[in-house]
Amino acid sequence: MTRVWKWNRPVTVREVLEDLQRERSIAYTTVMTVLDNLHQKGWVRREAEGRAYRYEAVSTRAAYAAALMNDAWTQSDNPAAALVAFFGMMSEEQRQALSDAIRIVQGPETREPREPREPSREENPGSAEDTGGR
Repeated sequence: MTRVWKWNRPVTVREVLEDLQRERSIAYTTVMTVLDNLHQKGWVRREAEGRAYRYEAVSTRAAYAAALMNDAWTQSDNPAAALVAFFGMMSEEQRQALSDAIRIVQGPETREPREPREPSREENPGSAEDTGGR
């Protein structure tokens, strides 16, 4: 899947094989079997091209990672404790990415909390000052 996500386009078994062979010796049939298994699991779709197939990821790597995290979280008997434990494992960089993601999800209408301010006389005409403290 890493190769398919990296290229972000439909790929052939031969392309994946040649790329993997730069790092280690691997058989064509092994790559073909893995891509076929990924197709059967619904992780890639394929389209015939002559006697071969072109394989393409069904979802992005980010969406896949999010689904894995969601599955793990929903299977917990204590989701809050699972989140606390997960956040405790995060690096500072990961915590910053989480903060950034929360801001994105909340949208532009959500701003950083401001210091509370006193309402003006126009906003609160019935204040104690207006009634002489009575």
